Amino acid sequence: MQHNWIDQPTHVRKGEELPLEKLRACLLENLPGAEGELVVEQFPSGYSNLTYLIRLGEKQYVLRRPPFGANIKSGHDMGREYRILSSLSKSYGKVPRPLFFTENESILGAPFYVMERVEGVILRSKMPEGMAPDAATMRGIAGAMVETFAELHAVDYEAVGLGDLGRPEGYNERQVSGWTKRYFKSKTDEIPAIEKVAQWLNDHLPPESGASLIHNDFKYDNLVLDPADWMKVVAVLDWEMSTLGDPLMDLGTSLGYWVNRNDPDWLQGLALSPTTLPGNPSRGELVEMYAQASGRDVGNVVFYYVYGLFKVSVITQQIYFRFKNGFTKDPRFAKLNKVVEGLGAMAMLAIGKGRVDDLF
Repeated sequence: MQHNWIDQPTHVRKGEELPLEKLRACLLENLPGAEGELVVEQFPSGYSNLTYLIRLGEKQYVLRRPPFGANIKSGHDMGREYRILSSLSKSYGKVPRPLFFTENESILGAPFYVMERVEGVILRSKMPEGMAPDAATMRGIAGAMVETFAELHAVDYEAVGLGDLGRPEGYNERQVSGWTKRYFKSKTDEIPAIEKVAQWLNDHLPPESGASLIHNDFKYDNLVLDPADWMKVVAVLDWEMSTLGDPLMDLGTSLGYWVNRNDPDWLQGLALSPTTLPGNPSRGELVEMYAQASGRDVGNVVFYYVYGLFKVSVITQQIYFRFKNGFTKDPRFAKLNKVVEGLGAMAMLAIGKGRVDDLF
């Protein structure tokens, strides 16, 4: 396997530039030994919190800030994300080490934090020619992903100091009702399937299967792979939605991004994650791998899969709402309403057939 696929930043998107003089002064004050010229680039992927590569002299760091125009009081809590990384970096290990956080909005216009850069390979839905791993490597990566997922769900969240991060009791009901409210608050188009899915979830709520630290966005493009051995996960990124709750709901979110190789072209065209590359397990196989790695009962997996599709559709709808209202000009967002339609159709098929694979 070639080693020249380390994830790289590119130019900063228009409208998302950072004030260099203020930022450099803040960095010099908070990073011991920092010196030199400041160069800022941006990691181009991701649809929520913005991620920048900060070069200060010879050293490299990563900065995270909320998206421009977002409500930073609710869904983009930088201090909370920083705290999760601080707790996990001492025990779980597979997270970047956080360096400092500031609530001072006079610097960037929003709170932000800086962490170490973990260099590695990140598999995205669209990869340069020649980057895609062969089938055997892909199987190994999928296995490492599932093992990492099960490890995360086994973390003793009380022992690492995150016992007050969330309220596991009633988590499932709050998630279904909360995402339903968010959908209607950001509704732009009439998509009947999504509204039917919301009602079905409310009518079929299972009790919590247990309580774990959950990531809530666990997929390939949030995993950093070892450049020397792609079948080894060195870091998990993007902890902004992490909380305490039912680990099977976390599994459901991941299934919501998982497209099988035999799914129809319109679904594969959504390019949610590179799960259609040869060597990937199907959704059903992924569930069995997780059950084996975690020891958990996954018998009610259709509910969790439908929940995952619904949640991903609402997140997508929220981004589309911001685009349609002019808060972001990113052209990637212009057709996200079609993604919402597709996810709703998929959820209705899973409900109708009572399974997560072979829906067509």
